[in-house]
Amino acid sequence: MTDINLDSGLNQLGFAEFRPGQRESIETLLRVGKLLLVAPTGGGKSLIYQLPGALLPGTTLVVSPLIALMHDQVSALEERGVRATYLAGTLDPGELRRRMSSVAQGEYKLVYVAPERLAHSALRSMLARLNCPLVAIDEAHCISEWGHDFRPDYMQIGPVLEQLPKARVLACTATATPIVRDEILARLGLPPDTPQLIHGFARPNLALRVIEIQTKRERRRHVDDLLGENLGVAGHAGGTAIIYAPTRKTTEEEAQRLAVDGWVSRAYHAGMEGRDRDRAQNAFAAGEVEVIVATNAFGMGIDRADVRCIAHLAPPSSVEAYYQEAGRAGRDGEDAVCLLLISPGDMALRRYLIESDSDGRAPDPEVVRHKWNLFLELMRWAEGGGCRHDAILRYFGDEEETLAGCGRCDVCLMLAEEEGDPEEVSTVVRKALCGVARVHGRFGIQVAAKLLQGGADERLQWSGLSQTPTFGTLGEYSEDWLLKLLRRCITAGWVDFQGGDRPVVVVTEEGRSVIHARRPARMLLPSTRKVAAAPTGGRGRSSRRAAASGQEDLDERARDLFEALRAYRLETARQQKVPPYVVASDRSLRDIALLRPGTLNELELAHGIGPAKVDKYGEALLSVVRRTASDA
Repeated sequence: MTDINLDSGLNQLGFAEFRPGQRESIETLLRVGKLLLVAPTGGGKSLIYQLPGALLPGTTLVVSPLIALMHDQVSALEERGVRATYLAGTLDPGELRRRMSSVAQGEYKLVYVAPERLAHSALRSMLARLNCPLVAIDEAHCISEWGHDFRPDYMQIGPVLEQLPKARVLACTATATPIVRDEILARLGLPPDTPQLIHGFARPNLALRVIEIQTKRERRRHVDDLLGENLGVAGHAGGTAIIYAPTRKTTEEEAQRLAVDGWVSRAYHAGMEGRDRDRAQNAFAAGEVEVIVATNAFGMGIDRADVRCIAHLAPPSSVEAYYQEAGRAGRDGEDAVCLLLISPGDMALRRYLIESDSDGRAPDPEVVRHKWNLFLELMRWAEGGGCRHDAILRYFGDEEETLAGCGRCDVCLMLAEEEGDPEEVSTVVRKALCGVARVHGRFGIQVAAKLLQGGADERLQWSGLSQTPTFGTLGEYSEDWLLKLLRRCITAGWVDFQGGDRPVVVVTEEGRSVIHARRPARMLLPSTRKVAAAPTGGRGRSSRRAAASGQEDLDERARDLFEALRAYRLETARQQKVPPYVVASDRSLRDIALLRPGTLNELELAHGIGPAKVDKYGEALLSVVRRTASDA
């Protein structure tokens, strides 16, 4: 490892001590010469390249995607006595030439460039002659087509690194998905055994909350409550808020609504004129805005310490995107609240956004599938029944920082206030895990749920699982409820998937510890609880059927549609002389009732409704939806 004094350099940059993981990251980079660093927004990634860049002989190259971020970091380094500059097309041509000449003469310790600049032959020629000890790639997930912010200009980095074979290479990202990490290494020409360090994802000062809503009125109420709770009085806010909206239209509408209510608010989205976006961003950075309502176009490089709350009006694209955006709150270490609102229409909207994000070209089915799975991971996290912080840390592979319950997220608070019998919860969870253990590595989550419920399934018959003591051990619960429970066990890290196109479920080591009572089975059970015993009379039978099918979660309109779909299914099954589930499962009908599709493409968003079912039953199902809507 190069003999440099890290502590002295740290003091030179104005810091008293390293954050957790920073020294280890720098020492690994200097010793090995290559490092993939995974850390969240605000996790102190910039110091990992700024400190070596200030101390090592020569000029460190930093590839960064945002000019505003480059400008801020260069200004901060200059204030600390470190010569730094940036090269960008926004500079006056004369100024750009002057800076290029100074860089060529080695007058700067760090030089920042946007990835699109790397395509210029003059710059690449200069870099080939430069004494460059380190190349740092910030937001490295942008190089991956599987990442949440792919930028084709990042493809220029690999050829540049080939010109600098002696340079150390640091790739920084906030995305820890294995497929993204692998592609980053491959695109940069780094060996597969390049060290990968994951740290800094624990943010216990953030209170994570998820609330399911049905109407815009509910959404407005929750946003207003959030702002009042964390900012105080409109026009005299203590801190600021960021509200992320799924569409440009919603952004404009919500910003206007809040302005009418007295909040100093601005909208921000990619459809605005560049100067208007700059004004909004600058006003936010200067503390002139109380609430900014934005799409995901707002955020990269945003660093304001007093963001007291963040609201997502709809789920973003992935866990990575959510945590990167939520991580902009509480950067000063003080308490902050992050609220995610979910509604029945979210899945259809997200699918539309995924399939529309292709610049007019037909979307790549593999890319669509990958992005859809990332979104489903987020929805599973939102549905989870354990500490939200710990679930996120496990998702990112940052197991060392798990908190064993943060005590501040909505799930932890509900667990603390829950009046139910903890022994009952433990018994239910352990029985569920025993069911997974029975199908371990053989079948998927659906079969595990059917085994626990005691449902009819030929796979249970021919495998002999229907003859085991586990069969029907949780028969008092609906299959839909059991699926929710098993998904929460997955989020908790007790159950995992193995396999490719047809993944099977397995019990993890942590899950086995729960089964054997070596680890507490602390979890918030799904809201649809035990199937009620049927009282005398017809009403009891109807209630039991509603509970068993998960119908309790449906509003009146959706319940009417669900019953109409069930009637169609029964009639069709009789005509075809097949069991009703062959036509469609209760879960499929429930999804249709919630989604209320208007087209065949929208119908395919429902669980279990693939192309074959669409061809056979699609038009008839849509007819039921339309007929029920007209009757309402």
